[in-house]
Amino acid sequence: LIMSKGTVVLAYSGGLDTSCILVWLKEQGYDVIAFLANIGQDEDFEAARKKAESLGAKKVFIEDLRSEFVEDFIWPSVQANAVYEDRYLLGTAVARPCIARQQVEIARKEGANFVSHGATGKGNDQIRFELTCYALYPEVKIIAPWRIPEFYNRFRGRTDLMEYAQKHGIPVPVTPKAPWSMDANLMHISYESGILENPKSRAPADLYLMTKNPEDSPNTPDDLEIEFKNVFVGSPCLSLSGKHGVGRIDIVENRFIGMKSRGIYETPGGTILLKAHLDIETFTMDKEVRRIKQGLGIKFSELIYNGFWYSPECEFVQHCINKSQENVEGKVQLSVFKGQVYILGRESSKSLYNEELVSMDVQGDYDPCDASGFIRINAVRLREHHRLQGFSSTKQ
Repeated sequence: LIMSKGTVVLAYSGGLDTSCILVWLKEQGYDVIAFLANIGQDEDFEAARKKAESLGAKKVFIEDLRSEFVEDFIWPSVQANAVYEDRYLLGTAVARPCIARQQVEIARKEGANFVSHGATGKGNDQIRFELTCYALYPEVKIIAPWRIPEFYNRFRGRTDLMEYAQKHGIPVPVTPKAPWSMDANLMHISYESGILENPKSRAPADLYLMTKNPEDSPNTPDDLEIEFKNVFVGSPCLSLSGKHGVGRIDIVENRFIGMKSRGIYETPGGTILLKAHLDIETFTMDKEVRRIKQGLGIKFSELIYNGFWYSPECEFVQHCINKSQENVEGKVQLSVFKGQVYILGRESSKSLYNEELVSMDVQGDYDPCDASGFIRINAVRLREHHRLQGFSSTKQ
């Protein structure tokens, strides 16, 4: 009888990789608890449960995390206008701390000293999962098979995994695997690796699952209204944006680990929320507060991307962003059409927009003569700079 090395909670997807990892962990002498997170992906969770049980998982937890994913992770990202490197809306990055938080909770409840995942040794996800685990369960030990030489030397590709699966009675996929990897949740889908690793190769037309090709989208726009009250109140933006091909990007980004990677992302609803939130925020927020908040939003995006959701600096930045949102409420009217989002109008009881003050037809509580002094004061620095420049050039 082999003594157990301990209990490990495996972040399990039901796919080939994590099924092989489950059996491999058992071979190494671990008791395995399989954990599946429902964050809105299209998955047969009961089939995955049965598969994990048939492969020898001691227990299987299927956790519906959709509500907390939205409330605790997506909404703070919307409030921050979180975008990494000007384009990526962080759909995968923001899901990882949500999944890892629950994994750690199960590990603590079940008295498991180990957690494991199927993230590769070259990517960002290993960092995101593990930093969350260490932050919330400091004593935990992590088993990352794709960083263990005995594992990655044994499984050099999909063929090795398939052979191992057949040998150990692991059901193998019947349909051919798409020549790229995919990660989905209710916010977005990401596609990378495989044929997409050549940054010049165009994505096949059948790659996109969440959005229609803008060329094939309806020839008439759809109008909608989004209401914010601290965060987002409601709108059918996801289905409408997907129908109109909104939210597709194809980018090369900088991974935290130091290499560039090519990723294709669909974030239909998130793209509309970003555009609408930016609009209502500018409408209701003081100019200088917004300037500071903009910088905090960039910092927050980097912290999410790099895996530092549960860091003291991220907590501080979130606190400041939350404070900035106290008066960010109102309604934004917009239109979606052929891959684009068009803002049509906005309204808010907290608006800082003063129609009389800004009107060209009404003087309001403003004396145009004051602008002369304002301009002259701002010109002092420019005059002095160019005076010095002129002085320097005459000396030469």
